[in-house]
Amino acid sequence: MSRELDFREASVRADAARAQLLATAEDAKARVAPARLKQDVKDGIGGAAKDGIALVAAKVQQRPVAIGAAAGAFGLFLARRPLAALFRRLYVRFRNQDSENSETDDG
Repeated sequence: MSRELDFREASVRADAARAQLLATAEDAKARVAPARLKQDVKDGIGGAAKDGIALVAAKVQQRPVAIGAAAGAFGLFLARRPLAALFRRLYVRFRNQDSENSETDDG
């Protein structure tokens, strides 16, 4: 009878292991579901953005003049082409203004 009892115990253990395996497989399937992955990415990006904003705010409070100067320099860098065009137009306008009052004006 001990062999039959051992067989039944082994069958019960095998059923328990099978049930645990199926539960683990279901958990893994739920973890890699597209909706869950998408939500995890959204949560991660949101958390990283909030942390980044808090870090930037702390740095700005520590060194407001340096941050302002850096932001101004970056703004000038971004606007370099429109500013260059403006200065070119002003240069041409001032240069042509002097030539308009030359010898031809007094007739």
